[in-house]
Amino acid sequence: MAWAYLFLLASGMEPMGTGGAARTVGGAVLEPALRTWTATEFAAMFVMWAIMMVAMMVPSAAPMILLHARVQRQADVDWPGWSTWAFTGGYLTAWTGFSLVATLLQFLLERAALLSPMMVATSRWFGAGVLLAAGLYQLTPLKQACLQHCRSPLAFVTAHWRPGVRGAFAMGLHHGSYCVGCCWFLMALLFVGGIMNLLWIAFIAGFVLLEKLAPAARLVVRTSGVLLIGAAVVTLLV
Repeated sequence: MAWAYLFLLASGMEPMGTGGAARTVGGAVLEPALRTWTATEFAAMFVMWAIMMVAMMVPSAAPMILLHARVQRQADVDWPGWSTWAFTGGYLTAWTGFSLVATLLQFLLERAALLSPMMVATSRWFGAGVLLAAGLYQLTPLKQACLQHCRSPLAFVTAHWRPGVRGAFAMGLHHGSYCVGCCWFLMALLFVGGIMNLLWIAFIAGFVLLEKLAPAARLVVRTSGVLLIGAAVVTLLV
């Protein structure tokens, strides 16, 4: 459903014309940059980011969610499905918080003319800077620590299990926070390739899934870091 929403949203976007016409996102009319957003415009962008995070991150979180559901069933608790929904809700709450920050950042970037009204980077220096920062972050111990947490569902459930619906929500929020720490710079790449570029969104989502499930995750992450740094250099030179 989230991917269908993104597809409809992307296909319904109206490009900026030569006369400076506005474009619409989620039913809200967004004027050219350098103008303060209205509350409706901000809400439309926030909803767009939040649903985009559902589309991109829930597939990679599926192993953890399914493991939580299986443990709940084996525990023979009443209404085990509610706890699993609570766990998923906690996970998405962490990404909803990220979506709020991303929306604020998008507003500031548009105001600074670093992001076009069609939500694509306008400066090669800005684009190269994001690529370089993302590449360097891929090589940091923090990235490795957060990724290792996300790649070990059984270890997480064993170490952080909490009973009940509230406990499941807290577990999901905890896990989601590590996921944000692992992937937030990859999401920043949306500002380079286009926030509503469906191919770019699908590529990043696929890479996030690969990071979490590939056997040689450390090699994948380090290789991606080097490639992103190389892409930053190419962006500046070309």
